[in-house]
Amino acid sequence: MNPEILIELANTTMPYGRYQGVRLCDLPEPYMVWYHTKGFPKGHLGELLGTLYEIKVNGLEHLLEPLKQPLKPKVPLSPALQKAQQEMNLK
Repeated sequence: MNPEILIELANTTMPYGRYQGVRLCDLPEPYMVWYHTKGFPKGHLGELLGTLYEIKVNGLEHLLEPLKQPLKPKVPLSPALQKAQQEMNLK
């Protein structure tokens, strides 16, 4: 398996639906089982979700935790939130 796929699973967010914006690796297992039953989408996203299904079913999702990188916000944070985030990073 290509290790870059694991990095993608840890840092790519779901592009649509109920879990839009949630990291793929943080999708709940019942959702992955539902997708497995329904059929994964075509293309690269489907490949990622299929791989993630196998990882979750086998209890290996803890392997993705160290690969997570901070998500970049899509909208600029307010000055108050930026200050709070900086204070949290200093601790």
